[in-house]
Amino acid sequence: KYKCSNLNSMKRNLLSFWENPNTSRTPLMKITIQIESPPMYRQRIESGQKHIVLALLLIPCILLQGSHRSFTFFLSTSFKWAYTSVCVCVCVCLPLSKPRRRTAGILPSLEDLLFYTVAEGQEKIPAHKFLTALKATGLRTGDPRLKECMDTLKETLRNTTDGVTLDRHLFKKCVQSNIVLLTQAFRKKFVIPDFQSFTSHIDELYESAKKLSGGQVADYIPQLAKFSPDLWAVSLCTVDGQRHTVGDTKVPFCLQSCVKPLKYAVAVHDHSTEYVHSFIGMEPSGLRFNKLFLSDDDKPHNPMVNAGAIVCTSLIKVNAVMNFLKKMSGNEYVGFSNATFQSERESGDRNFAIGYYLKEKKCFPEGTDMTSVLDFYFQLCSIEVTCESASVMAATLANGGICPITGERVLNPEAVRNTLSLMHSCGMYDFSGQFAFHVGLPAKSGVAGGILLVVPNVMGIMCWSPPLDKLGNSVRGIQFCTDLVERFNFHNYDNLRHFAKKHDPRREGGDQRVKSVINLLFAAYTGDVSALRRFALSSMDMEQRDYDSRTALHVAAAEGHTEVVRFLLEACKVNPVPRDRWGNTPIEEAVHFGHHDVVTILQKHNEKYSPPAGADNKESAEKSLDSLL
Repeated sequence: KYKCSNLNSMKRNLLSFWENPNTSRTPLMKITIQIESPPMYRQRIESGQKHIVLALLLIPCILLQGSHRSFTFFLSTSFKWAYTSVCVCVCVCLPLSKPRRRTAGILPSLEDLLFYTVAEGQEKIPAHKFLTALKATGLRTGDPRLKECMDTLKETLRNTTDGVTLDRHLFKKCVQSNIVLLTQAFRKKFVIPDFQSFTSHIDELYESAKKLSGGQVADYIPQLAKFSPDLWAVSLCTVDGQRHTVGDTKVPFCLQSCVKPLKYAVAVHDHSTEYVHSFIGMEPSGLRFNKLFLSDDDKPHNPMVNAGAIVCTSLIKVNAVMNFLKKMSGNEYVGFSNATFQSERESGDRNFAIGYYLKEKKCFPEGTDMTSVLDFYFQLCSIEVTCESASVMAATLANGGICPITGERVLNPEAVRNTLSLMHSCGMYDFSGQFAFHVGLPAKSGVAGGILLVVPNVMGIMCWSPPLDKLGNSVRGIQFCTDLVERFNFHNYDNLRHFAKKHDPRREGGDQRVKSVINLLFAAYTGDVSALRRFALSSMDMEQRDYDSRTALHVAAAEGHTEVVRFLLEACKVNPVPRDRWGNTPIEEAVHFGHHDVVTILQKHNEKYSPPAGADNKESAEKSLDSLL
């Protein structure tokens, strides 16, 4: 931060700041400048000529761009409407020229960190090894966010001699466009850090539910009766875009009643909560979903029963719904079954009766054509999805209306909140109360056998199996949801701090922490800097201790591994003077075993070191790597 009296002093201050060798530069930098405004600036601001002032504020950018370094500039301004001054913030971001060489032991870029993580000490890596490691994090090669990376990878492999391996420079070229997302994945910064372990539990729950043989396939709509009762699929998508599928997840099926919360969300997004609920209530009905019954206010009880869904259909535009559903699914499969639509219309006497009853009670907006609305209602029920595409829709609801695999906002937060509230209280037909009690999550079932399940802020899940119980819910789907919440603390009222028996997949388990200590100390013992780079990238605590309170720095100092000691001190910023259970520090270990080079390095860092206060000490290594992001 500088106070500049004129443009020359501004240029001098900025350039001296940038050229100062002690300046700690990161890929994203911000410089704040305060200019004391002369009278002409103040007069222009007061007279409303702010565009002239903004033009003047670009001068520092022009001055800096005239130097031998090139930059991309972003300008933000905040005017302090005092009589004497205007405050200006100029953000100078992303140096485009080649960065200076870093101090030995400090990694030059996130791309290098990622390469060393995947390569495990090799000079080249096979492309399939990178893709396998990527899938282990939960990301797919077809993820829209990784399109540029995957396209570059294909093009690069086409031009290599063997078409298989990548050296460090080619690897960096491929990943640089998506480096932040990839680094978060490999550092286990996603909502489910140990994704492979979590999905192994999901597979077990799937196999357990697969053994169930009860229930009947819905036959009151002839087209639905054609599905095999043996079909069973589960697909999930987290709010970070981690994906897992098991079973018949690519078989298309109709959403049926699972579309009800989605079209309600569209209606609230397009209009408002107040407008939509002037036509539809928000209370559980306590009656069958297709009853000819209204509330005391002559309104359908809620949008999850047929009467409320028909009225809700009259509030949305025909062309808008498919567009919304495609966006919610991240442009994955959303189709239409004309055969099911014809079958629905031919066997829809009950829904026609409900429609005429609603028309008689004046439940529709003025000027509504009831028969057209019913046609549209049947068409929406006949929209086809797969388990995979529907799980992304559920994840969009879990993510507050933002599609996790495209990053596009599809629904506003109000629409999502209201939708999840109604799914929680009314989404499972006459089983809604029991489901809320035992599972405690928003869900919506359909007679095609689907259950759309949302774990807010974590993931969306679609279960599909055609055999239904007597209440119209998928037998296997109900069992899977119940088992899921018995194993993981996903129930809305599970205590996240004091749970005893349930797993929390949002945290790394105790076994994983024990393994990480062993791996960290072994890498320090053998002098494996490549392994330590991988651990640092994966967000491991580089100061964690074993039973004897010995750290990796203790072990490396005792073994005389200077590169490891330098890496831990300079790249990871670990405490240079930790004490083990016997009171020994790393420098004492190095002296005892006669490693004078290590002693010199430790002495230099001991002189500079000042212990951070409180929690900052534990987070220093984490922050030093996070600063690269």
